[in-house]
Amino acid sequence: MKKKISSEVLCDSIINGMQEKKGFDIIKMDLRKIQGAITDFFVICSGSSDTQIDAIAGSVDEEVFKSTKESPWHKEGIQNKEWILLDYVDVVVHVFKKDRREFYDIESLWGDADCTYYGDTLKPSLTPLS
Repeated sequence: MKKKISSEVLCDSIINGMQEKKGFDIIKMDLRKIQGAITDFFVICSGSSDTQIDAIAGSVDEEVFKSTKESPWHKEGIQNKEWILLDYVDVVVHVFKKDRREFYDIESLWGDADCTYYGDTLKPSLTPLS
């Protein structure tokens, strides 16, 4: 039987994949204490072009598979390239074009979540901003 990885470990792989393709404004939202939440975590980042958000989503997919052998249960937005969603069940990844992210403002909708912000996307690391 395959051992299920923790949602925290999955988040680390996702963030690595985002940072690998220079995703910016990365935030990990912990939804586990929110009643009625549909998942444990949202991991959100922005890209500046269609090409970049497509590359970020591809990098997340590759990084997660390489480190955990997990594939997304569901993908959306691959054709439109404005908001790509990768659903790993316990963690949902949102890769936005900057203006779409501002429009949908998921961070405000889930304002009760515990958030961790990840900075300096030029040097991949899992160092959250303080």
